[in-house]
Amino acid sequence: MSSAALHVVQLLGGGSAGTGMHVRSLSAGLVARGVGVTVCAPASAERRYRFTAAGARFVPTPVTARLEALSTLRAVCAGADLVHAHGMRAGMLAALALRRRAVPLVVTWHTRSTTPGIRARLRSVTEHFVARAAWVVLGATSDLVDRARRHGARDARLAPVALPPRSRGRGRSPDPDKARADLGAPDRPLLVTAARLDRQRSLDVLLTAARSWRGLTPQPLLVVAGEGRDRAALQRRIDREELPVRLLAPATEAARLLPVADAALLVAEWAGRAPLAQEALRQGVPLVATEVGGVPELVGDAAVLVPYGDPVALGAAVRALLADQDRRAALGEAGRARAGTWPTEDTTVAQVLSVYDELTEARPAS
Repeated sequence: MSSAALHVVQLLGGGSAGTGMHVRSLSAGLVARGVGVTVCAPASAERRYRFTAAGARFVPTPVTARLEALSTLRAVCAGADLVHAHGMRAGMLAALALRRRAVPLVVTWHTRSTTPGIRARLRSVTEHFVARAAWVVLGATSDLVDRARRHGARDARLAPVALPPRSRGRGRSPDPDKARADLGAPDRPLLVTAARLDRQRSLDVLLTAARSWRGLTPQPLLVVAGEGRDRAALQRRIDREELPVRLLAPATEAARLLPVADAALLVAEWAGRAPLAQEALRQGVPLVATEVGGVPELVGDAAVLVPYGDPVALGAAVRALLADQDRRAALGEAGRARAGTWPTEDTTVAQVLSVYDELTEARPAS
């Protein structure tokens, strides 16, 4: 079957902003190559990513309402040549919707949960089911590919996810001095990070590391972009310990602050091709990140890597970087060079389309 004759369903079960941007980019690239694309996702995803503007058909699919989602998917997939699910929830729904149907199922594993306890056990069961149901599992990082294989995937391959660079917008760029003054850092180093404002270990590590910056002159300011139910509790700790940390207004995008930042921080228990890390390297902003998941293969030698869960190492790495202007400049150049080696949106689409062609050509005639 030729690519131009394909009808592919892309299923997005929510997921991160990076996953949504990837599905939008992939859909646009497939449409441009003559593939018919239907995107099934929550209605909010269409408002945010505008799949129809990319030429795809959009079908609202309430993935949290499983019975309704299954009914919708079965109807949409009746005319599909292939289904591509993104994320574990989407993979589970797609596998159930395609039971007893000889329709190829591709599932991209973009991330993995680090939640402990019973949720981790349930997640493992889901991963096992999805890995075995998929004709091909595409892992955004090598460790996700290995994880899929351990769960019984018949075919698991590395397929790095290329994210489009953040749009710079129209008009004149904001004045950096004014932007820094508005953030409260007119004449002090500015550190930028993004985090979910819940009581999680990553935030505890960040705030504990910030204690070691209080004695620096000038004292750096860490701005945290994110939303979460524990904002008030975190603010109380910041005030109580007099930490040089500012929680930004909800919906503030960390990537928009990178042009005026002295360094970016990525502190996570697991991360793949994190959008903040990608934007930092593209813009030549020095990055300090935890050495977890797919981060080392993403950044190579173009970032400072520290062990996860070690606030002493994180604090020391930031202090050393702020004290060394030449090192920051070298990392900025290395970051831009590293970003130039990443797969482009075009090569990502071409790689995925080659998988589609392989599966649909091997599909038994109905």
